[in-house]
Amino acid sequence: MGDADQRKARFYDAIIIGGGPTGLTAALYLGREGVETLVIEKAGLGGQAGITQTLDNFPGFDEGVSGAEFASRLTRQALKFGAEILQAQNVTSIDQDGQYLCVYTSDGKEYGAKAVLLATGARYRRLGIPGEEELIGSNVHFCATCDGAFYKGKKVLVVGGGNSGFEEGLFLTKFASRVDIVEFLPQVKASKILQEKVAEKETMSVTVNHAVKELRAKNGKLDAVIVEDRATGKQKEWQYDGVFVFVGFSPNSDLVKGKAEVDQWGSVVTDKTLMTSIPGLFAAGDVRAGSTKQAASAAGEGAAVALMMRQYLAEK
Repeated sequence: MGDADQRKARFYDAIIIGGGPTGLTAALYLGREGVETLVIEKAGLGGQAGITQTLDNFPGFDEGVSGAEFASRLTRQALKFGAEILQAQNVTSIDQDGQYLCVYTSDGKEYGAKAVLLATGARYRRLGIPGEEELIGSNVHFCATCDGAFYKGKKVLVVGGGNSGFEEGLFLTKFASRVDIVEFLPQVKASKILQEKVAEKETMSVTVNHAVKELRAKNGKLDAVIVEDRATGKQKEWQYDGVFVFVGFSPNSDLVKGKAEVDQWGSVVTDKTLMTSIPGLFAAGDVRAGSTKQAASAAGEGAAVALMMRQYLAEK
């Protein structure tokens, strides 16, 4: 960032990229300490938690809290302590320039800070099979809260036997007449309580050790789901109105690939202070290697990284 660029850029003590539970918690902690903080979020505040129907395992909410309400409260709390929030702006790059890290947004603006937090979270992983790309948005979905209502009285398949698959499958029973879950592995990974809830539903079933091989489309609509029994190798043709995919997450780490150290899955590697291999660039939440993909731990990491960033800034 040259002299002319520095005159154009807006400087902060800290910049947070991502307005989910990690980013907003870090913002309120930093703001409370008098650290001038900017949060940049490309979409809706609250991240994955913000579009979850109900958070019933977040400490302090004994009757659960809707994702929208949770996101709203966190946002108000961050603003209360002086954080500035810039929405609907995509960060295009992060560059190092002397003692500053320079953050560039898609509208051509530049922001500088001595400490930057990457709290970009993760996105739902795709199956990567024939027919999936063509049907995304019409018959293939990654968010039951967003798209479940389209399947009132219809039959849907949930791909993935982890907590997300079971939770979203249970939510889909509010609309769909039939919800079946298919898992690639011989056993599901969902918690015992979720397995019990699904077992109690007459309109749900779980099939394990089956691989979804293809989503056959006809005239732009889902015609059949081709699955393979992994024990026998036999292929089957299933009929569903829609497919919801919950097979894990891919970290949103493209901004730092080739710059900061990432692991084999693309998650950002940090040291014990949650700093990446780039001095002054921190990472926390679902984008970080070793994260647990839980809202409560994401918020906890936001608080922890804020304290680490404050200490780093104090030493500068």
